[in-house]
Amino acid sequence: MGRLRKRHNWKGREQNERPPPPEAKEEGKTVVVELKDGANLKGVDKSNALVLPATKPKKKRGIEKALTKKQPLTKKQRKHLQKVLEVKEKKAKRVDILAKLAEVQLPDSELKLLYTTSKLGSGTDSRLRLPVLAEEQVIMEAVRENSFVVLCGETGSGKTTQVPQFLYEAGYASGTGIIGVTEPRRVAAVSMSHRVAKEMNLSTRVVSYQIRYEGNVTSDTKIKFMTDGVLLKEIQKDFLLQRYSVIIIDEAHERSVYTDILIGLLSRIVPLRNKKGLPMKLIVMSATLRVEDFTENRKLFPTPPPVIKVEARQFPVSVHFNKRTPLEDYTGEVFHKTCKIHRMLPPGGILVFLTGQAEVHSVCRRLRRAFPFRRGEGEEAATDSSDEMKKFKKAKHKRTVSLPRIDLDNYSALPVDEGDEDRLAGIDDEGSDLELGDDTADTEEKADPSLPLYVLPLYSLLAPEQQAKVFRPPPHGARLCVVATNVAETSLTIPGIKYVVDCGRVKKRFYDRVTGISSFKVSWTSQASANQRAGRSGRTEPGHCYRLYSSAVFGDFSLFSEAEITRRPVEDLVLQMKDLNIDKVVNFPFPTTPSAEALVAAEQLLVSLGALEEPPRTGRSPLQILYLTIPSSRLSCPISPLGRAMASFPVSPRYAKMLALGKQQDCLPYVIAVVAAMTVREIFEDLDRPAGSEDESSKLAQRRARLAQMRRLWAGQGASLLLGDLMVLLGAVGACEFAGCTLKFCEENGLRYKAMLEIRRLRGQLTNAVNSVCPEVGVFVDCKMAPPTESQVVCLRQIVLAGLGDHLARRVQQEELLDPKWRNGYKTPLLDEPVYIHPSSALFKTLPQFVVYQEILETTKMYMRGVSAVEPEWVPQLLTQYCHFGSPLETPSPWLCASTGRVKCHSTSTFFRCGWQLPAIEMDYPEGLERYKLFAKFLLEGQVLKALAHSSYLLSNPSIMMKTWAKLQPRTEALLGALVSERVDCRDVLLSSWKNHDKFLLTAYCQWIPEAKHQDVAKSWPPI
Repeated sequence: MGRLRKRHNWKGREQNERPPPPEAKEEGKTVVVELKDGANLKGVDKSNALVLPATKPKKKRGIEKALTKKQPLTKKQRKHLQKVLEVKEKKAKRVDILAKLAEVQLPDSELKLLYTTSKLGSGTDSRLRLPVLAEEQVIMEAVRENSFVVLCGETGSGKTTQVPQFLYEAGYASGTGIIGVTEPRRVAAVSMSHRVAKEMNLSTRVVSYQIRYEGNVTSDTKIKFMTDGVLLKEIQKDFLLQRYSVIIIDEAHERSVYTDILIGLLSRIVPLRNKKGLPMKLIVMSATLRVEDFTENRKLFPTPPPVIKVEARQFPVSVHFNKRTPLEDYTGEVFHKTCKIHRMLPPGGILVFLTGQAEVHSVCRRLRRAFPFRRGEGEEAATDSSDEMKKFKKAKHKRTVSLPRIDLDNYSALPVDEGDEDRLAGIDDEGSDLELGDDTADTEEKADPSLPLYVLPLYSLLAPEQQAKVFRPPPHGARLCVVATNVAETSLTIPGIKYVVDCGRVKKRFYDRVTGISSFKVSWTSQASANQRAGRSGRTEPGHCYRLYSSAVFGDFSLFSEAEITRRPVEDLVLQMKDLNIDKVVNFPFPTTPSAEALVAAEQLLVSLGALEEPPRTGRSPLQILYLTIPSSRLSCPISPLGRAMASFPVSPRYAKMLALGKQQDCLPYVIAVVAAMTVREIFEDLDRPAGSEDESSKLAQRRARLAQMRRLWAGQGASLLLGDLMVLLGAVGACEFAGCTLKFCEENGLRYKAMLEIRRLRGQLTNAVNSVCPEVGVFVDCKMAPPTESQVVCLRQIVLAGLGDHLARRVQQEELLDPKWRNGYKTPLLDEPVYIHPSSALFKTLPQFVVYQEILETTKMYMRGVSAVEPEWVPQLLTQYCHFGSPLETPSPWLCASTGRVKCHSTSTFFRCGWQLPAIEMDYPEGLERYKLFAKFLLEGQVLKALAHSSYLLSNPSIMMKTWAKLQPRTEALLGALVSERVDCRDVLLSSWKNHDKFLLTAYCQWIPEAKHQDVAKSWPPI
């Protein structure tokens, strides 16, 4: 400190040495400080200049000058004054009008009696500012005069919460009628029901919700929010939906599969209701709707419905485009843009849109490093390393950071020209941030603890308690920043969001209809989705959207997102529609019709699963008939009894077939658990993400090792190991349920807690569905389920093969290795390229000859997911519809099965399409004349019925039935003709024929025995 005082207090020492000027002595008075004996004044010494008396004389104030005369107003000042006077005049007139109204208006005590229930709820002032309220009369008149109404309201207009209230106030829920509102997501259905109930000041008994696993619907419910699938299930039970007076399809712009099916069904249900004298209304609501799909689709709506547009948002949103479009490192551009917004723009939450979970975590990690946020009471700290926290604590005492000064009075949130806002805020699109590479030294921002940023991720696989954090207010002194996927694009409102950073990309799941391969690809979003993202910033206050691409690139975007029904398999929809007795699915009024190839493939799969009746046989397999014989426009295979049972299970048809077969050997509880785990995707945590620090890297390595160890344990050994990945799923579900499905167990063993809860609920739902279809089974959810036995594992493998038969793969043989890339690869019927077992699979080292897989995902290679081993001899036994069988083998020769009474043989086969040679198996002798000849031979030999064992006195040897010259003998032709006429080729058919005609075959058989025996045989006929 001594050096600092010598350097910085030289002026003080100079004044101390200099004698005071005489004026100061004259004007100032001497100040005497009286101290006790031996006491000193603390801090006063010759080296401290801060407490020394000032010696500079005070300046005398001069006499104030006289006021100048008033200058005449300038032209600008006159205009301003005129405006002020006009405003005052308007206010005065308004006061007069209100006073006159008060004289004729009812008192408040009587006026409250006239208020509707919605006005008594909370948030009345905010409701009055919603743009949809200005269109209430137009909307209600259109609903009253038309059965179908299309409502296009921009994001933030309030249509989701207000239109049900309009209908309730208009009396559409009076009596026994219910107002039904469908939402594409469960979260939206629950939150909207709570919000509408709060605004209307009604209990949840009146405004309720119903989603897949839960609901609070009562007999008093008048407004019911639900997901699309719930209403579709209700249509299966009550096709006319007689409980409902109005159906509202919300968020129709998402074009989900169930939304399209519902609109098509309701377009037929509403006219039927009107004919029966039970009028019903359909309202389709959307933010960015492709109206032409409804107004110009004469098959859907013969008379085009009226379209009502609510133009304005509640708050304006300014959109800013980049001058250049980053094509590679768009996540780096997102990071830099977010940093500049946080440093330079006024307070307000930031919402960042990215494509996937890995990108979300990466950007969150970088933002937390750049703007550290300290742990507070009840708040979660940012994941900073220990070294950074130590540096931050040391730097806190050493330096003083000047905060940026922002004049909020001069800041305008009104829309400005393109690029103006960026220049005002210092965010230059042509700066060095667009030219930065992947070098971390250049791309990372320096940590700035003075500007704390509360960074939260948001994606669909995130735990519910983590998702709920985005709706809570951020900690005091910190700005909220939510880094999300497109899950935040829909009707989700995050409070306090003012800035949106849009990367312009989206990760979509693409499904190849020919090969059946699913792959996730990052592509440009649509203009409608981009506008939907921009609308997230204008929900609670005026906002800004920064698009990290140019306006020229935006102009090349597609106008709307592709409908989901055109890019996914539709076999589950076809089965549901067949269950509704819609046989000709191709004639169904889809808003967007799926391709004919997709419908043909769906019916082909359902026929092979036994869910649909097979077409008439013409010498070809059912699959060839579907592809070659029957045109796609005439596909109308009726549903089978097995298909009716499969349609009652809320899972894919392949998994429903597994449930239908699961009754054998008490395997049903295991099949239900496996199907639930296969239906709920991604039950294991993603531990391959990049680590942010060495500590985090070591923790991730430990968790990966722990998960690999548990997967080996769950897979088991021996027969259990051959069940493969499905045994791992079964073991994980069983272990989690045994431990009580706790969060601690899931975190320790690499399981997603949210997925395990979903599996638990789905197991309960599937158990109830199975008991309703087959009450005698009496299956229940066993939390202490024991592992399956060896015989049950074999049965489970066969059940999985029967359900996933079209997903069969064979390991490439050694002689077929023409290319090194085929090593350890598998061949599938539809792909020319090899597929592989993933290194994390339980069968990665085993490499069975035949496997079935759940699906193929394309990443660096094409990997099979959900793999299970298959024995080759099972394929022709369980997948006869996919196999081509050759002629019966001569050795061993055909024989008659003593238990079934049917003619058996051994036959080889090849797998459909690819010609894989399969081992010879025992099977029924193929249909044809040869089977009748063999049955006649066995009948004469006494193998069919012991009472006919008279081979000792037969006139001819029974073996002549198989000779080429047998038709030369009348007795052979007589017996063969009688069998063919009644189609008798087995013991059961023969016995049933004798019940109808007791003298059947008597005449033909008598030709084979001596005439002396005729009378005895006739007395004992039929020989049962």
